[in-house]
Amino acid sequence: MFKTVVAFFVSMCLTLAFTLNRASTGENNPNHEMTITENRFALENEFISQKREIAKLPVYEKERDKLPQPVWEGHDDAIDCYYKTWEIAFGNLKRPSAFSGFVSNYIDTAFDGNLFMWDSVFILMFGKYGARSFNFQGTLDNFYSHQYNDGYICRDMEQDTCKERFTRFDPASTGPEIMSWCEWEYYRNFGDTERLRKVFPCLMAYHEWLQEFHTWPDGTYWSSGFGCGMDNLPRLQPGYHVSFSNGHMIWNDACMQALLDCRVLIEMAKVLGREADVKGLEAERDHLMTVVNDRLWDEKTAFYYDVWKDGSFNYVKHLGAYWALLANAVPEDRADSFIAHLTNENEFATPCMLPVLSADHPAFDASGGYWCGGVWAPTNYMVLRGLDQYGRYQLSHKIGLNYLQNVVSVFNKTGTVFENYAPMPDANGEPRQGGVSHANFVGWTGVVPITVLFEYVFGIKPDAGSNTIRWNIDLKDRFGVERYPFGTDATLSLMCGARDSVSEEPQVEIRSDRPVTVQIFWDEGRQSKTVIAGGNP
Repeated sequence: MFKTVVAFFVSMCLTLAFTLNRASTGENNPNHEMTITENRFALENEFISQKREIAKLPVYEKERDKLPQPVWEGHDDAIDCYYKTWEIAFGNLKRPSAFSGFVSNYIDTAFDGNLFMWDSVFILMFGKYGARSFNFQGTLDNFYSHQYNDGYICRDMEQDTCKERFTRFDPASTGPEIMSWCEWEYYRNFGDTERLRKVFPCLMAYHEWLQEFHTWPDGTYWSSGFGCGMDNLPRLQPGYHVSFSNGHMIWNDACMQALLDCRVLIEMAKVLGREADVKGLEAERDHLMTVVNDRLWDEKTAFYYDVWKDGSFNYVKHLGAYWALLANAVPEDRADSFIAHLTNENEFATPCMLPVLSADHPAFDASGGYWCGGVWAPTNYMVLRGLDQYGRYQLSHKIGLNYLQNVVSVFNKTGTVFENYAPMPDANGEPRQGGVSHANFVGWTGVVPITVLFEYVFGIKPDAGSNTIRWNIDLKDRFGVERYPFGTDATLSLMCGARDSVSEEPQVEIRSDRPVTVQIFWDEGRQSKTVIAGGNP
């Protein structure tokens, strides 16, 4: 017994010494050199040698008055939910331990003590509104610091150790391919070219790894339930594991995300003057545009489906198909019929919009059933952004308002937000089978009371790169935002007075500490005006 204890103690000491040495030398990924081939972009990865951040974490009580301040007359509960969400989020901020190999302070995924790739992307989609208090974007640095020299990045890592939950060639090891989209969103909000320069090689290497190891001979992509993030969605044929197998299937969301990734990386390359590096992506973009519309589209039902290995559709309508909107993959002559499923009460227009699985599927669960009927922040936000891509601003407002109202209704009963919600009104969704109900899920659910409130209920859509804000005004109540952050340093006040009807011209008051162009649309987008604001807020 004594020898066993001594051996264990010695082993732990050696492990600690090894980890600390890795941290002190900047070698954050212990597996970095354990690959057969090297990717030329991965060899540019600066995060591998980045020193661990030691800055103190901000405290919510001290930062509350620095955050954007929403105003919505008659909806104090939505405002309470907004601030409670930030309070929980600040409570989830963490510093990297010496044992993890992480390099930046980050926000916890709020699930199982691990840091998840696609959760982090959507958490950052609301974190951008608090970026002046905390660098939420640094959360992704911890994934880049664990990139292998062949380009691979694990999607799920333990926070307190350097353990990765999956090996490289496990079908559930990584994905979805959307970190580049997140980085591009931050660039559009803040214009940080230096950040773009630093992350571009990591993202190129990651794309090329997926292109090499997650495609079929025709260039289409595959994933798994865990890899796409929708764990138990019933997409596969019997005999394949719903969470861990690729099912020898073409996955429509993986294809659309790869297409989106191509588009974003090409735009990044233009900014950085690295166009020569993305010639192959231009060819892949064009190929994917053709193949998804030739092979994944069913004209009879006007939907994009996963395709089984015999070439037939699985005929499972799920929200993953709507990555096609964000990827700009849908031809205009198909857009109306494809989008129409979102307003069909027998499919996705349930009392709480939008369930991931269409309500006409036999496995649809009205109580949520996790991904078999649950309503989720990441998929809803993706759909909303995709609708904007196609100019469907009134529909994105309708869905966003419906979703926020349901989340706030549950908040009024429970005082918190949840991991997912039921498609029926006023109910949080179910946890994973055998799991616990994840309340205080901030977590990606922070997208709803913060980002959906600002961008889809209030209709404020920023583009710092062009120094413009598009403001779609659909509410009749008095509403707006004080201390609205724009770009790296501008602060705005955007207030709209109450109106008797949506066709009435809105009376707005806009103040800014530097010039900014605000394009205002009302009467369901039929009327507009432009305001050039500037001066002191």
